[in-house]
Amino acid sequence: MEETVQTKTRPFGMRDKLSYAAGDLGCNMSFALKSSIMALFWMQFMLLGETLYATLLLVVQIWDAINDPLLGSMFDADKRQYKHGKFKSYIFVGAVGLLFSGLFFFLPLPNADTWLKGILFVLGYVLWDAFYTIANVPYGSMMSVITENGSERAQLSTWRSIGSMVGNILPMVLLPMIVYDEADNLIGKNVFIAALVMGVIGLIFFILMLKTTTIRVDESMVKISEPKQKFNVFKAMGNFMKNRAAVGATVAAMAMFIGMNSSTTATAVLFQSYFHNAKISGIIMLISYLPMFLFMPFIKKIVDKWGKKEGCVVGAGVSAFGGLLLFILPITPNMTGIVFYVIAQLFFGLGLGFYTCVSWALMADAIDYNEWKHGAKEEGTVYSLHSFFRKLAQGVGPSLVVLIMAALGYNSELGANQTLEVATNMRWLVAGLYAFSGIAMFLSITFIYNLDKKKVAQMSAELARRRGTKVVEEAEEAEAPETVEEAAEEAAEAVEEAEKSDNE
Repeated sequence: MEETVQTKTRPFGMRDKLSYAAGDLGCNMSFALKSSIMALFWMQFMLLGETLYATLLLVVQIWDAINDPLLGSMFDADKRQYKHGKFKSYIFVGAVGLLFSGLFFFLPLPNADTWLKGILFVLGYVLWDAFYTIANVPYGSMMSVITENGSERAQLSTWRSIGSMVGNILPMVLLPMIVYDEADNLIGKNVFIAALVMGVIGLIFFILMLKTTTIRVDESMVKISEPKQKFNVFKAMGNFMKNRAAVGATVAAMAMFIGMNSSTTATAVLFQSYFHNAKISGIIMLISYLPMFLFMPFIKKIVDKWGKKEGCVVGAGVSAFGGLLLFILPITPNMTGIVFYVIAQLFFGLGLGFYTCVSWALMADAIDYNEWKHGAKEEGTVYSLHSFFRKLAQGVGPSLVVLIMAALGYNSELGANQTLEVATNMRWLVAGLYAFSGIAMFLSITFIYNLDKKKVAQMSAELARRRGTKVVEEAEEAEAPETVEEAAEEAAEAVEEAEKSDNE
């Protein structure tokens, strides 16, 4: 690994961006495997059962909600000196752990007792989640030690998204071709082999990132967890509920996770038992994601011209239309039905592309709104509650969908051989989940989230005036006339810039 020397470092450039992208590609080789194939592996091959699986999944998702801050605090509390730096050392340990915990989680032992399967599921998930956090949390904060420049950090963030997309696309397309047999049933041993191959590929990309990353900032100056402080959950929740913009953005995010993201298992069964073509499911999903990729270069222009909320309203409306098309179009259990399914997915993906790209920007504006309306940014509280509700949706959504599938007659022991009635129920369940996701996102952004382009410009200008006035007052109290003049000039420039930048 490259030494973290503070002197004679090379200038920031494309090598840094490609290197940082490789890190998230490595993360997502493991994450995509878990998210795409976990449910079918444990229900259809390991025969854990729908109810037990849904219950255990909810339990481990609750652990997931407390795992990040717990391990983040451990990272910050570690004061030891590492040969290759603390960030790189932790990421390496997490990357190696991901390989072996992934193999452990997908051990093909269908004949084991149910109690042992339950232990293997919980233990395997907890180990995988811990190593994922050990690798991913320092990796996410690593841009702070690669460069101090805000523009360069923004570029790293963009390239991280690119790495994430590639890391998700490869497993999404290739896995279905590997893990299903000719009768569309899951092959457990092939899942284990896929976990080995993808784990090794992920580790290789992690090592590539670690060897090519240059650290330019003192690591001891960067914290990845919030400092401990007194926290009144009721007060925090009350303040959060008063922040209409934060509530609107959070409800939209929850709608996306509960609807579209929770439909993964039902969609897999749809291709197994309704279309009888599980091997092409990954290619179909890739086609539905294409509008997002084509859309990304135009995001900034749309935001500049129309605004973030305005663009999201149109995008969510298009997604809702795509979800409704799944109800309206004649999606029959043949290739014609698959074509109509793809058409509906293209509309859904086109609309979702805009929201996905600006969702965190909506939250940044919501934090400014809190300061504008209530006098305090409270970014830690706003972000933590937003993240909590996202995690809640990610945990409850998949568990709830599995229970709904069971109520609709799904029997995991039958694998791909569900009855026509059950397979048809999956067709309507998937349509319902997508339609719910699009409609709920549209309603929350349109009627709850209240920061349109005009109001954001007004808010930015007013906050610039307040902050400028505060700087002037602090300088006057310090009896530093020259600082006052400089502060006044900075405040005037900030106001002028805010008034000119309607796109912020």
